[in-house]
Amino acid sequence: MDKQAVLQALNEIYVDVLDNEEIVLSPETVAADIEEWDSLSHIQLIVSVEKHFKLQFKTQEVQEFANVGSICDAILVRVNAELG
Repeated sequence: MDKQAVLQALNEIYVDVLDNEEIVLSPETVAADIEEWDSLSHIQLIVSVEKHFKLQFKTQEVQEFANVGSICDAILVRVNAELG
């Protein structure tokens, strides 16, 4: 799995959770860029991402996510580690 595939999956999750068909994520996207992305929806997004990718982030990891790119990177590390 590559970063573009993860970004595409994340985009679908964000559109669904935030109920906004116009969302187009980039690695540089941050919460301030999307009106619906507040602290409550952030938790919903993380839970949806964890379910989709069948993984669980540590609290410290979530706190260190600076943008969508850092979420992609964390997912890739986990997914690629599982693939060996």
